[in-house]
Amino acid sequence: MKTKYFLSFFLFIQILLLQIIPFYPEYVEDWYSNGFYPILSSFSRTILGEIPFSVGDCLYFILILFIFKWLWTKRKTWKSEWKETVLSILSFVSVFYFLFHVLWALNYYREPLFEKMEIQKDYSDADLLAFTKKIIAKTNAIQYQLTKNDSLKVVIPYSQEQVFEMSLNGYKNLAEQHSYLSYTKLSAKKSLISLPLTYMGFGGYLNPFTNEAQVNYLGPMYSFPMTTNHEMAHQIGYASESECNFIGFLASVKNEDLYIQYSGYSMALRYCLGNWQARDEAVFKQLLKTVNPGILKNYKESERFWKQYDTIIDKGFHAFYDQFLKINQQKDGMESYSKFVDLMVNFYKDKDKW
Repeated sequence: MKTKYFLSFFLFIQILLLQIIPFYPEYVEDWYSNGFYPILSSFSRTILGEIPFSVGDCLYFILILFIFKWLWTKRKTWKSEWKETVLSILSFVSVFYFLFHVLWALNYYREPLFEKMEIQKDYSDADLLAFTKKIIAKTNAIQYQLTKNDSLKVVIPYSQEQVFEMSLNGYKNLAEQHSYLSYTKLSAKKSLISLPLTYMGFGGYLNPFTNEAQVNYLGPMYSFPMTTNHEMAHQIGYASESECNFIGFLASVKNEDLYIQYSGYSMALRYCLGNWQARDEAVFKQLLKTVNPGILKNYKESERFWKQYDTIIDKGFHAFYDQFLKINQQKDGMESYSKFVDLMVNFYKDKDKW
């Protein structure tokens, strides 16, 4: 009973500390994100990376079974023993909360990537338009180079396991320019819960307890490399969804393989077009006319896939995850995924060569 009192009180202390930590991002950056975390994450990936299945998914399954068993055991006594029941729940949440933050989630409080990379936050419509035209030209060129026909969609010829291995190349090249984006010890897995993830509307997730990059293997293959690189960015300590989209994009386009480059460019282009659709419908329609029909077929492939799983379930989980992100230092919530357009536009603004 004393342990339960202590753990319950410790939960309160943790919540209090997490109200203070956001004011000291430089300490989180130095002591955790560039200190303790890289050692811990490298160790986790080394130990679990060689295991062919998702250990994290298995642990979640066992945890869910344990919770159901506990609820069944307590079904008759929870009222009469309410005090012990409450303490047990608070103790469990306290341990879970502690491990979640120590093993990964303190990265939510690190310094923003735009500061580290000295990227400006503001840009004009003219900047966005110039960037969108460049990325259309680049994506068109790669699509045609791969298919020899601007009307054919790109079909990636690799297995998903091959994509995992090949993604290391992009991070290796990226680290030559930005050493803090180095990635070693591959631990990317096809998620065992890909079908539930699909109904929830997610292409993947990082397991914070095992540091495994979990990728939904059911989705369109053309976007699989970009999704993999996004989850790998989470593994190296970046929690922001916009930053991971940006890092994933850079790792994709720095890859020596054209199919993986296409995955990055086509995904970035889709976000840019979506940005214009929200800003100016007329400009959006004009830009769309300049995109190769084969690229639009890939987009339609993705749209058809997700539409068949579009239910109230994914809307509910997106609403939940939106609030989760806002609680964890991402004020834009689910919209933060598309905020990486800001990073791309300003990163490439003064670069003649991509």
